[in-house]
Amino acid sequence: MSARGLQVRLLGPVSILRDGEPFSDALVDVLEVERTAEGQLSQQSPERLAESFELFRGELLESVELESSPELAAWLSARRQRFRELRVAFAAELSRRAVPGTEDAWRRLETWCALAPLDEHAQKAMLGALIAAQRFREAEEHVARVTRGFEQEGVDWHGLRAWWLTERARASSLRNAPSSRVETATRLDVAPASPLALAPHAAATPRRASVAIMPFSEAGSAPASSLGHGLTDDIITRLAKLRALFVIARGTTYALGERGIEPLEAGRILGIDYVVSGRIRREGARVSLTVELAETSQARIVWTDDLACEAEATFAVLDAIVNRIVAAIAEEIETAECQRAILKPPSSLDAWEAYHRGLWHMYRFRGPDNRDAERFFRASLQLDPTFARAHAGLSFTHFQNVFLGLTPDRDRQLKLALETAAESLATDDRDPAAHWAMGRALWLRGEQHECLQELQRSIDLSPNFALGHYTLGFVQSQSGDPRRAIEATNTSRELSPFDPLQFGMLGSRAVAHLRLGELEEAAHWGVRAMSRPNAHAHIVAIAATTLALANRREEARVLVARIREENASYDVDTFLRAFRFDAEAERLLRSGARSIGFGA
Repeated sequence: MSARGLQVRLLGPVSILRDGEPFSDALVDVLEVERTAEGQLSQQSPERLAESFELFRGELLESVELESSPELAAWLSARRQRFRELRVAFAAELSRRAVPGTEDAWRRLETWCALAPLDEHAQKAMLGALIAAQRFREAEEHVARVTRGFEQEGVDWHGLRAWWLTERARASSLRNAPSSRVETATRLDVAPASPLALAPHAAATPRRASVAIMPFSEAGSAPASSLGHGLTDDIITRLAKLRALFVIARGTTYALGERGIEPLEAGRILGIDYVVSGRIRREGARVSLTVELAETSQARIVWTDDLACEAEATFAVLDAIVNRIVAAIAEEIETAECQRAILKPPSSLDAWEAYHRGLWHMYRFRGPDNRDAERFFRASLQLDPTFARAHAGLSFTHFQNVFLGLTPDRDRQLKLALETAAESLATDDRDPAAHWAMGRALWLRGEQHECLQELQRSIDLSPNFALGHYTLGFVQSQSGDPRRAIEATNTSRELSPFDPLQFGMLGSRAVAHLRLGELEEAAHWGVRAMSRPNAHAHIVAIAATTLALANRREEARVLVARIREENASYDVDTFLRAFRFDAEAERLLRSGARSIGFGA
């Protein structure tokens, strides 16, 4: 790096290199660095700074040990610290001078942060650069890593985090500032064929909602008892198996818990969206558990529940409690994310938000909403083609087009349902939603055996996946084992008591009772199904025909009139074409329909 004949390297393993030139013209790296550091670094040329910085190869006299002389050892330690500080100062100055956004600027920033991981100035510079480049997700991840590092080293991180929250809010307000045309509607305001215009930065920052499960504590014992540890570990494992959320690893949450850090503060340290905490209380022969899900940024409780069991509860009982908690966490976060997404202008959505905006529309079970859902899912996949859940959601919109008769091109929609389900599987074969989507598509094509295999696979991957249990019950209720259908729909309702598809779960149970010859039970569950929000015409038809078979014909005729107010041509044939009933179930349903004037 120099024309001088002899290079003496002291900043690193000691070495003297000669290339044939006179010894008197030697370059000593320590002296060169000292000369550059004289005065103010800001007055040195970029070339001089870079050349001096490249002289650092490690510690001063790295291979030298002076244990036999305490005085010399102390001197060497002080000099080493001096050159460490100089190296950081050089890195900082070079970083400040680099042209923002260039490869050199990012390399300089990374070097500075690596040399001074506990330096607030270095970390703020990196975060500022990431914000300026609109790499917001990377900034979130960076501040989480840095905060953890500060915490582990016992360094106060509150100032850095306060600065970050202020800068993030400022950047967010600028990013979401209204344009000349203010978005106020909650529905898409574009022509049906128009693609969604989404945030340009979103494609570079695919994300998932993040959640941390803090160790469950027990009153009167250590921060987490053996029961608390067991419940916490099971929830973390099973929630991760759902593949829908970014779940913080056990080691991280336990480390924060052992330091006595409160759940919400832990969530802020980690920079995550949601945090779950739990408290166990023993009352005689009973054990009660209070679980709470909170949104970190607003310190808002999203969901809480109290559960109880006997102190000597069996594994099956504890297993059911864990299943309920996991399903509730996933469902409540999904609902919260849908609500968040629906309030944002379409142009500001990232892939995750576009997907949840699609879910919001999908669960309306109406033609216009289904088209909106399809566009949002496609927009999500434009931003993140690896998002298996968005592929599965897109498949479900095509399924609904066929099942609900929303479009005339049945064959094409069936093909698209299969193709997009296959894309979901190709993207993530371990996501239960991918197998669920494929199972529904195969059912549409009449391949019941293959359909049941896919649905069972979705449950095997995640026993907490409520939609897998429900759809298994949906298929079994029509032409499979009706008792297994009742069991599966009961499980789905226990896992997800407020699921948007509750009407389908109840309606499937009604059909299962019909096939068992339990007509009063069938009518009871049919009426409950059609009373649920967003129940569509097929569900009302199940209620009408089961009421007719239970000799409650006046009630049934009221429902037929209600169906025909919406669709005058809807009759029992329309209803039966949508399903895959076995011959005996179809005969019964036609009989009930004839008795109330609901078709031939």
